[in-house]
Amino acid sequence: MFKGILIEKDDNGYRATLSEISEEQLPAGTVTLDVAYSTLNYKDGLAITGAGPVVRKFPMVPGVDLVGTVSDSSDPQFQVGDQVLLNGWGVGEGHWGGLAQKARLEGKWLIPLPKAFTPAQAMAIGTAGYTAMLAVIALEEHGLTPDKGEVLVTGANGGVGSFAIAILAKLGYRVVASTGRVAESAYLEQLGAAEIIDRATLSEPGRPLAKERWAAAIDSVGSHTLANVCAATRYRGTVAACGLAQGMEFPGSVAPFILRGVTLAGIDSVNRPRADRIQAWERLATDLDLSLLPLISREIGLSEVIEVGAQLIAGKVRGRVVVDVNR
Repeated sequence: MFKGILIEKDDNGYRATLSEISEEQLPAGTVTLDVAYSTLNYKDGLAITGAGPVVRKFPMVPGVDLVGTVSDSSDPQFQVGDQVLLNGWGVGEGHWGGLAQKARLEGKWLIPLPKAFTPAQAMAIGTAGYTAMLAVIALEEHGLTPDKGEVLVTGANGGVGSFAIAILAKLGYRVVASTGRVAESAYLEQLGAAEIIDRATLSEPGRPLAKERWAAAIDSVGSHTLANVCAATRYRGTVAACGLAQGMEFPGSVAPFILRGVTLAGIDSVNRPRADRIQAWERLATDLDLSLLPLISREIGLSEVIEVGAQLIAGKVRGRVVVDVNR
């Protein structure tokens, strides 16, 4: 038996509980892991609270990230004792995820834990840092360099936003951070933000085109915010879209795209090919100041997950939450 967060839905309703689970209940897979750490992402909060239709079958163990040690493997890529990392691939939605002491997964979903990181550091980065790195790479692939101009990061106090600021600042960009928690400006400045703006300036319906300002942007908010970000992006700039904290809709105009040649680059972190994942984690090893991880993340035990998941959805959590599943 092992402990895990189990989400169930039946005649008694939708609920998430800290449960004792039998190893026989683990789903099919080629690699079995002793999990060391997982995380709490926005998607996990939706799953735990039932605030969004994230979970596709029941019962479900949430947790889109995990790091652990291989305890059994029929996949020739991995041997017993290997330390491995997982982000995405639909775990915690359609396949049991990382918020438990054991997991059974497909080997093709895993990559080796990079030597640059401890297991706890890897989860402090997690899907948020990995997604932020994918977004930065996308901006670079569309020609962004520090001399092109400032870069906007929305949802700046969230996990993706925090890492995007830290990575961009280390790479030499002038970063403008948009947040609904302007009182936490000192935190964003510590990460490397040069300027903080109130998200209210972007979150209401706006004009099809606004005055050109930023050379590029990383947006984890969506909805009116994304539309306004595109409207104020400079000629031939790029906006990397990777989230929907404000909403899934895109109430915008084609004007930025056909009049200014703006590129809207979609960032999918869930189903990225293995090569992209390895590239992103290799870049994180060089382009992220690991001394910032204690500022960006905090650690909780498995018994605290349900309470903190609700706080996350309520917008009361800053940065990253790492979960030590063994305490």
